[in-house]
Amino acid sequence: MAQMYPRTAGGREWLGLAVLTLPVILLSNSITILFLAIPWITEGLRPTAAELLWIMDIYTFVLAGLVIPMGALGDRIGRRRVLLGGAVVFGLGSAAAAYATSPELLIAARVLLGIGAATLMPSTLALIRTLFQDPGQRKMAVGIWTAGSSGGVVLGPPLGGFLLEYFWWGSVFLINVPFMLLLLVAGPMLLPESRDPRKSRFDLLGVLLSLAALLPLIYGLKQLALEEPSIWSFAAVIAGVGFGVAFVQQQRRRADPMVDIGLFRRPVFATAVGGYALVMFALTGGTYLASPYLQQVLMLHPLPAALWQMPAGAGVIVAAVVAGYLAQRVRPGRIFAAGPLLMAVGLLIMSQVRVDSGLAVLVPGLILVGAGTGIVATVAVDIVLGSVPPERSARASALSETSLELGTALGIALMGLISTVVYSRTLLDTMPQGVPEAESAAASQTLSAALAIAADLPGAVGAQLAAAARAAFTLGMQVPLYVTAALMLALAAVALFALRRADIKHAETEEPGVPEVH
Repeated sequence: MAQMYPRTAGGREWLGLAVLTLPVILLSNSITILFLAIPWITEGLRPTAAELLWIMDIYTFVLAGLVIPMGALGDRIGRRRVLLGGAVVFGLGSAAAAYATSPELLIAARVLLGIGAATLMPSTLALIRTLFQDPGQRKMAVGIWTAGSSGGVVLGPPLGGFLLEYFWWGSVFLINVPFMLLLLVAGPMLLPESRDPRKSRFDLLGVLLSLAALLPLIYGLKQLALEEPSIWSFAAVIAGVGFGVAFVQQQRRRADPMVDIGLFRRPVFATAVGGYALVMFALTGGTYLASPYLQQVLMLHPLPAALWQMPAGAGVIVAAVVAGYLAQRVRPGRIFAAGPLLMAVGLLIMSQVRVDSGLAVLVPGLILVGAGTGIVATVAVDIVLGSVPPERSARASALSETSLELGTALGIALMGLISTVVYSRTLLDTMPQGVPEAESAAASQTLSAALAIAADLPGAVGAQLAAAARAAFTLGMQVPLYVTAALMLALAAVALFALRRADIKHAETEEPGVPEVH
């Protein structure tokens, strides 16, 4: 009997990959591109503090809550159909956001953007599984996709700074529209339709439970990063975990679940999903701490500060592509473990920052952290895609996106919380003589508050407070970086053990399945 070989992708498929990767870069940018635009939006729309918080966070909440249901919808009615529908929604949301005339309209537009992103993300990865049936080619394709997805997060602030330098704040949204139009034109020509041939009932209860789990969990984790988290933050996290347990139990009882809980009993799959979340924890937490260090310790303006974080994005992009190439020749466990090892070295380098250490310490560390993230993301996404039959690829893709969102939220919340606690206690212990008690308490909350208070204090006292606050912040930055470096070393050890039996063709599922392709 003749041996069956997977079909080799040609030029059409690689053009299709380019069409799929461009919107992914924009989706990732949408998380971070607002960082520099907020002052312009505040000046133009005059939002309240609560409205500004919703402008920033509603996109992530909607994306995290809907990505699993949208993945299931793509498997059910067709991934290309869902992808193109998501492009329409994302394009409309981008145009509406660009020309919003009030905070309420901008929040509503950001909701549309989140819905579109949740629809686009799992569909792009699932279609890569359809386009690239050869395991080696798929690894390279996943590496390129990962370079766009993870690199886009870091490249958002520099892109936003460039647009704001020459255009109005709406340009950070309007730039999405031509790329969505390109996807709508080229998608039907280059991308095949594929779906799960089995016709199963849509799991409405599972959708509601997943929303009830992820939305309060992401919200609570983000709120915990604030200087004074409320009891509602902890209540939201507890509620999210409770609904998550209910979701898991409900999925276990279903014959055709949105999320196959049994996959997490496989060490290879569990390590891939958990490891992806942990490296995003380290990447986003590290860059979150680097931003105020660049602007308030080294006193760089916002745009130069954003540009100096670009090397981390370059590290992600280069390492992701290289990992995709090496994955065709080297066992995945070794490649995967190299990622957190690089990140541990980078985090330890970053932890040596001082008030006067400048960029020579921070930037090399950021490059290594970015490179490690690119390696792990590429291998993890390929493992997730290959762990399920092709007809379930959109649902599996949604799991990898959910782990990214949870890791991002945890990184900002926990590393930010540790940094704030260390900063506050250190500054109170080293507070200069002559600072009034009320000002001392306020200055210990954030570095921004301390520098503003120091500017109003007379003589040498203000300068001493500013110096003490910057020193306290660098110590507060060092502690979570040390903790995260230890976490990355532990992840490398777990990966070497858990992936020791995975071979170069590990991604091929043991369950045969042929998607319905048109």
